[in-house]
This record gives sequence, C-alpha cells and structure tokens, in this order.
Amino acid sequence: MARRPGPPSRAASEPRAAPKDLVILGEFGRAQGLRGEIRLKSFTSDPLAIASYGPLRAADGRTFVLTDAKLAPGSSADVLVVRVQGVTDRTGAESLTRVALYCERDKLGTPEDEDEFFAADLVGLDAVDAAGATVGTIIAVPNYGGGDLLEIRSAVGGATALLPFTKAFVPSLDIPNRRVVIDPPEDFFAPAGPKPADEPE
Repeated sequence: MARRPGPPSRAASEPRAAPKDLVILGEFGRAQGLRGEIRLKSFTSDPLAIASYGPLRAADGRTFVLTDAKLAPGSSADVLVVRVQGVTDRTGAESLTRVALYCERDKLGTPEDEDEFFAADLVGLDAVDAAGATVGTIIAVPNYGGGDLLEIRSAVGGATALLPFTKAFVPSLDIPNRRVVIDPPEDFFAPAGPKPADEPE
C-alpha cells in the first residue's frame, strides 16, 4: 500500500485487464539461469512483498507459489529473481514468460483513507485529460527513490513516459471507473532531444 503525496513536496509489458475480483501483482519475465529461476516484475509498493501473499493466480486459473525472491542484480528496484514451486529447469521457467500474476482483492485489505491506494490497482487504468480524452494507459507504478511515478503508454503507441504521481500532475483518481485524470506537460511523450555539443557526457 502506498500514499499519494500532496503538491510538489512530493503505475514492461502491455497492460491487461484483471479478471473480476483479482488485482494484478506482477508478471514473469525471462528465465534466469538453468535451474528454474525466473525474472519477475513486481507491481507491489514493496517489490519483495509479492512473495508474501501466498499462492498467486494466472488469468487461466493456474496457481503459483513464489519462493526465494530476491532483487535482480543490476536492474530496477521492481525486478526480482524468484523460484516457483514445482519449476526446476530453464524450460519450465521459459514457459511462464509474460504470465501475469493476480491475487484476490480481499487479501489486500482496505486503504485507510482516500489518499491511500494499492499501486497494483492503477496498472491497466486509462489516463485521461481534464476533458476526458484518453492520453494513454498506466503500465507500471515504479519508484526509483524520489517518489512514486506513473509509467504511461501513449494511446497512439510509441515509447512510454513517466509522470510524477503527485496531485499537481494527477489531480483525480477514479479507480472504480478504471481511469485517472492527469495534467501532463505539453511535451510529455516527446522524445528526448540530442545533447548540446558542449554538454559533457
């Protein structure tokens, strides 16, 4: 659980709709090594907490128990290397690539106030502007140490962009209707320009 901060003092893969009454907590990535380890992108505010929810479900009804979860070396803070109960070789791990993991919504409890939310609840929501036009879709809620960010994929395709998850940039949440209202800068999805010739590397 995380808390959305107030004004300036302070959600990869394609998003997918969660099955009814389930919340997406993570998604398997590529196999790691030869003994069944696999990379996992965690959408929980504490990435390692994903292994504490007991058996997790796939959209097709399969269940998975995560063991030996640890942060992946040299990666972003939300990428783990895990073992999956019953998976003992690389072939088994490779068969899980891009499988999304869900848990029952009631296992997450209830936020205590309106400024608290489950980061996983935001993944897959539409990001719209003040007029209601769709800007993109939230695909992750990373935190690199400076506060929560929303990673948004443009509605017209292309690269994703990161938006600070503050009330200045995200004035309204409407999780029941699966959308958030954002106020991004005009060049939000613009590619980074070339460095000036005299700017050091």
